[in-house]
Amino acid sequence: MSTPTTETHAASSAEEPPDTADTLTAPATSATAPRAPFPGGVGEVGDRHKLNALTGLAALSLDAMASVAYGPEAIVLVLAAAGAHGLGFTLPVTVAIAALLAVLVASYRQVIAAFPDGGGSYAVAKAHLGRRTSLVAAASLVLDYVLNVAVAVTAGVAALTSAFPGLYDDRLWLCLGVLVLITAVNLRGIAESARVFIVPTAVFVVSILALVVVGLFRDAPVSTEAASGHASAMADNTTTVGVLLLLKAFAAGCSALTGVEAIANAVPSFRTPAVKRAQHAEIALGALLGVMLIGLSVLISRFGLQPVEGVTVLAQLADASFGHDLPFYVVQFATVVLLALSANTSFGGLPVLLKLLARDDYLPHVFAVKADRQVHRHGVLALAGVSAVLLVFSGGDTNTLVPLFAIGVFVGFTIAQTGLVLRWCGERGPRWRGKAALNGLGALLTGVSAVVVTTTRFHDGAWLIVLALPLLVAGFECVHRAYTRIGERLGLGRIPEPPRRDRSLVVVPVSSLTRLTSEALTAAVSLGDEVQAVTVCHADAEDRAATDALTRDWALWNPGVPLVPIPSRRRTLGWPIAAHVRKLAAAEPGLRITVLIPEVEPAHMWQRLLQNQRGTVVAHAVRRDTDAVICRLRFRL
Repeated sequence: MSTPTTETHAASSAEEPPDTADTLTAPATSATAPRAPFPGGVGEVGDRHKLNALTGLAALSLDAMASVAYGPEAIVLVLAAAGAHGLGFTLPVTVAIAALLAVLVASYRQVIAAFPDGGGSYAVAKAHLGRRTSLVAAASLVLDYVLNVAVAVTAGVAALTSAFPGLYDDRLWLCLGVLVLITAVNLRGIAESARVFIVPTAVFVVSILALVVVGLFRDAPVSTEAASGHASAMADNTTTVGVLLLLKAFAAGCSALTGVEAIANAVPSFRTPAVKRAQHAEIALGALLGVMLIGLSVLISRFGLQPVEGVTVLAQLADASFGHDLPFYVVQFATVVLLALSANTSFGGLPVLLKLLARDDYLPHVFAVKADRQVHRHGVLALAGVSAVLLVFSGGDTNTLVPLFAIGVFVGFTIAQTGLVLRWCGERGPRWRGKAALNGLGALLTGVSAVVVTTTRFHDGAWLIVLALPLLVAGFECVHRAYTRIGERLGLGRIPEPPRRDRSLVVVPVSSLTRLTSEALTAAVSLGDEVQAVTVCHADAEDRAATDALTRDWALWNPGVPLVPIPSRRRTLGWPIAAHVRKLAAAEPGLRITVLIPEVEPAHMWQRLLQNQRGTVVAHAVRRDTDAVICRLRFRL
């Protein structure tokens, strides 16, 4: 047998969440101050588990990259209401979206440089727009990240079930399986997940670029086999192309911009120099996404493609450029994989945002804790859990979730741009007018997009986001108030009184005489001025006989510690001991009471099932009903 070990817990009437003192008392600069890595030490090891520009692009841009599979299609489906004439505006609308993309990329490069601790629009709003606006930005990003996971997984599975219809009835289980896989990869660390996703990202980007280049050399579609036999999705009664229709098409196509902010939110996940690497990744993302969006739109106009039911626009373009051969299936398979894996953007960005919120006392501090491999494990698991609930709620159906998507990210875009305008106007540094004009234009465009997206999708489910956003902000405020009360009770920021010695009493619950009893009393007499052993006596004959036997044996043993029987008419163990402790405290107010609970720690995990868990029952009752210190002595077998 090994020597006993103890775990000590101080019980108090105030709230006492774990690691409160650690995080609340730390100076504000300690959480953000950069630390130079030690050669060959902890810094280098941590940096090895972070991202470079290439792996950052793979880990944090999958959402944006995958959006080319549904962004142009969303534009086409809206413009189809105006017939073939309406489809002629596909390229102009896409160019406008690409221009907004360029503004956003330029703006988020500025965000990366100005806020290297990450947080994106939350960090910008916190610095320049006030606490409440920053919480709105954070809530919008949280909602968008969670919805992105659900939409990405369901879209990927939907593409798979389109190719293999026999799997349609099992789509929910397929969605949950993909979610478990992505979660497991991210628990290995963001750098590990990035390495896993480099290949599918590269295959997708290369296949799309090849599709565009080959299509530009085609005078007509090589094949229309993919769309043959499918009903047209063109409107029967076409409408005129008005401003409202173009705004709807623009708002629908802006879903391709989701994920642009992810790199700015996760700057701390990059290797040193993190800012430069993150900026390079942001530029590469904007360039690739812009080229792919415009290239696909050019081919849509060049081939005169029309939307059909059951076949994606991207599939028609692959068919038109490559024919119905192996390259066509490569594009489809790469799309399926990337759509399913694009949920990784959220797993890279949201845990960092949750860490910042926890550091500012708006979320439980456990979200700020890093595990091995630089993983915010609790953030990853929380995201996976909420996403699983959404998948079950939607039944694995993409159309149920899409109306909720992209609203939050446009709110975040607008807040970030507005905050940067105030920053440049306040600093008035070099070229501040140009920077302010750029961000002002971005704020106007994204603000209009947010309003249009919300109003056009309100009855399709967007009202849930309008409702959830203030509720989430209220939740942040509630957590913050709780931490503020805890800080006041603990006297954070003030020098406490010097420690003093009070008379102490150690209470040891016992039920029999064993070596465990001896070890417990040995520890108790080492801890306190006075020790008292207690045993609970119930009214039935069997228990009275056991108590009498214990009393006789105790007298014969004579350990020098009194044994106090506690009579109880109720068949409980914790409540009588807690009541006894309260009586002792009332009799001598200055007395420091410790309840030392002896417990056996078995050699094997499965043997814990053999224990009666009485120690846990007593500890819970004493913690709940008294202010005594709880000491749980583990006797290892």
